Amino acid sequence: MNDNDDTRPPVPPFGDPDKSSGDASEEGKTQGARSIRRAVSILRILATGQEQGVRITDIVHQTGLNRPTVHRILRVLIEEEAVEQDPGTRRYMVGPEVSLLGLSRTARVPVKSVAEPYLRHIAEQCGDSVFLTIRSGFDTICVDRKTGNYPVKVLSIEVGARRPLGVSVSGLVLLAFADEDDAEQVMLGNEQRLAGHQLDLAEVRRRVRETRSLGYAYTDVGVVPGTRALALPVFGADHQPVASVAVSAMADRLTPERVASLVPLVRQQTELIAKRLTELQSRR
Repeated sequence: MNDNDDTRPPVPPFGDPDKSSGDASEEGKTQGARSIRRAVSILRILATGQEQGVRITDIVHQTGLNRPTVHRILRVLIEEEAVEQDPGTRRYMVGPEVSLLGLSRTARVPVKSVAEPYLRHIAEQCGDSVFLTIRSGFDTICVDRKTGNYPVKVLSIEVGARRPLGVSVSGLVLLAFADEDDAEQVMLGNEQRLAGHQLDLAEVRRRVRETRSLGYAYTDVGVVPGTRALALPVFGADHQPVASVAVSAMADRLTPERVASLVPLVRQQTELIAKRLTELQSRR
């Protein structure tokens, strides 16, 4: 593997971190905040690389920062074990300290613990793989996965995988049932990334409209060739989507006819998840 084999699309713009506002007296006040934002932006980019990692060239391109600045930030993050570099590929990835810090607030994703038995029920009933996905900014993040008893497992997405909103059926669901202005802002912000997945805005908007009309998202071309996928939203008390539950299976197991029978099963479980989540939140 060399430094030129990564075709991962760029992440949405994080603004121009090199531009400061106000006069010179404000420079010292904003420098620290700007540095923190740069570091967090880089961590978000690295998260999209998962175990494969991300090239420094791509970090430079995606952040708009110059190479020396990116290298300096990476060096500090490596010293703090928030980033690590593969000595063979020279790619960078999220380090162990970030994962350990996240363990201190596992309750910050309550839908994951609430949804677990319902996801398992869907997987047991349909025999296929079931995924729970949430939104983070302009991305989707898979936070849980259950597999059914069908011999051929479709493990299309790893837990922790990030994708631009609008690419997968889960992303379509989270976009389709969000506020329209919010959804449009996300699609515009992700335009360059969507192009990297051979999607243009017109096509994504069409899929979003279709998802709103159906009440669920369905694709006959899944993330893995030869698979199909179906997704429904989990709504919060404010009627905004807090998560998506998706089923992914081999193409011959997720025909339109079978989708018609699976939608009621998945919808029932997403409604139970939403009800349980609301009950827990009302007790706080």
